[in-house]
Amino acid sequence: MIAITGATGHLGQLTIAALLKLGVPAQNLVALVRNPAKAAELAAQGVQVRQADYRQPETLDAALQGVDKLLLISSNDFEDRVGQHRQVVDAAMRAGVNLLAYTSILRADTSGLALAADHKATEDLIRASGLPFVFLRNGWYLENYNPAQAAQYGAVAGSAGEGRVSAASRTDYAEAAAAVLSQPGHDNAVYELGGDEAFTLSDLAAEVQVQSGRPVVYQNMSQGDYAQMLRGVGLPDALAEMLADSDVHLEKGDLYTDSGDLRRLIGRPTTTLTEGVRAALQ
Repeated sequence: MIAITGATGHLGQLTIAALLKLGVPAQNLVALVRNPAKAAELAAQGVQVRQADYRQPETLDAALQGVDKLLLISSNDFEDRVGQHRQVVDAAMRAGVNLLAYTSILRADTSGLALAADHKATEDLIRASGLPFVFLRNGWYLENYNPAQAAQYGAVAGSAGEGRVSAASRTDYAEAAAAVLSQPGHDNAVYELGGDEAFTLSDLAAEVQVQSGRPVVYQNMSQGDYAQMLRGVGLPDALAEMLADSDVHLEKGDLYTDSGDLRRLIGRPTTTLTEGVRAALQ
């Protein structure tokens, strides 16, 4: 059986859909969720739904019973992400899971992004566990950008200068996860995942302008000013600081890759900037 944490989240749902599309029987899939009531659509497809709360380790042993492969989708808790991941890794060891796949971040071991520290710590936990693993070091998501808002206000804001980002779609990353979970030969592999076509935020603004028919420019800001702007539109402090920090390190190349790993895993070209903007504006 293959289990997926965070199964009602965007990436979790897309990964399950990709596994089903690859022919994995629904009864061989386990959706691990905090609230099973929110997973009714998955249950209706025949997917097993089990409660698994990172904050309630007592739920994890039962949730992982009989599981052969586990996808740990990183928590979005910025306060104790590593602690929550530790609970899952420990439960996977007790359950005798044969493969633990983890959604990490691009070059987690050397990245300067503040966001990377938790991912590196989690990778270290997994390596120390002795479990066979796969690190899916996902780059930036196309969905992190908001072309509709950019078209409305005439600007893409950021602090990335003319740095290039190898962004890919959430669907691309989900299909990569499904590939390593459904096919043999990935034990102890580390994949640096990103889109085929890197772009700057100026490129993003230009693409939004073309597709929306409205003037859109890239407004480059200092890290502090960008974080302040994000707080001003309602983002929590921690998220605003994280996004501004990520942009600064984007300019330094920490979100760029030409590895080709994502294309090879999914067996097709990755989603382009043009396609991503089109989907967002529809």
